[in-house]
Amino acid sequence: MELINKIHNMAKAAGKTIVLPEGTEERTMRAADYVLKHGLAKIILLGDEDEIKAKATQLSLSNLDKAQLINPVTFKEKDYFAEKLYQLRKGKGLTLEQAYKLVEDPLYLATLLIKEGKADGEVAGADNATGDVLRPAFQIVKTLPGVSAVSGAFIMILPEHKKQFGENGILVFSDCAVNPDPTTQQLAEQAVESARTAKYIAGIEPKVAMLSFSTKGSAKHEKVDKVVEATALAKKMDPDLAIDGELQADAAIIEAIGKKKAPGSDIAGKANVLIFPSLESGNIAYKLVQRLADAEAVGPVLQGLAAPINDLSRGCSVDDIINMIAITANQANGLG
Repeated sequence: MELINKIHNMAKAAGKTIVLPEGTEERTMRAADYVLKHGLAKIILLGDEDEIKAKATQLSLSNLDKAQLINPVTFKEKDYFAEKLYQLRKGKGLTLEQAYKLVEDPLYLATLLIKEGKADGEVAGADNATGDVLRPAFQIVKTLPGVSAVSGAFIMILPEHKKQFGENGILVFSDCAVNPDPTTQQLAEQAVESARTAKYIAGIEPKVAMLSFSTKGSAKHEKVDKVVEATALAKKMDPDLAIDGELQADAAIIEAIGKKKAPGSDIAGKANVLIFPSLESGNIAYKLVQRLADAEAVGPVLQGLAAPINDLSRGCSVDDIINMIAITANQANGLG
């Protein structure tokens, strides 16, 4: 697919290092082998080195010898990273003994490697629950300055006969995965971060629509006011951001309706980044478009963390992991 190829090519050019905590998980190993073979990223695999090497031989994965292998239990720098974790979390009651134990957890060591600049991003979740993947991220990497909450975006790739929508059939939907009821501030943050996702991952120039059940005052409600206020706040956060709201979905993506409902808007009818007012609306929308329009939904891409850490579904395929590694490399490039 054209966009996936574009994402892969951008990742090749970025030259980033991605850590994979689930280093002995078969799909992860196969994905790492492909990534290394095609030069999408440098890879750090966490796990028992002997087990990884034995499995690589068994699975005929000839490129994993290019990966850096780290066993969290026998890691020669374990003392250093345990002390780092202790200093970061002692104010929350963490003891040095507990820090040593946590450093042996690949999910914690992965985030510490990122914190220390040894890796640029992380992909996990093929073998771990979302909460377990994100807990170390929130504790160690934390959010970007000025960002109060993480959000999750999907890159929606529409079929050939729907190319008139978005940017040649490509749209970014947010938030579809994380924050159930964002505040005005968080909606504005989502807009800015989703524009970054559009630019650095989808490779499109973002045109952001703040969605509502009202267009330019056609309805009066406190939920409409929230979207209007979030739009104004996003403009203050990033004065160069191409954004408008509040817009109904049809006014955002259909040019004739946009001209009628929001005359003079540079975004109405041309939007390629859609910011939904709540998680329920975003999640419902992306699933409906995915199923009814046969769109491909790439993600979720986690936005707002100080370094890219992305969570997989435990039912993910090897291709899903490959693509998320490439996306994470591109995110790291945008943050760098």
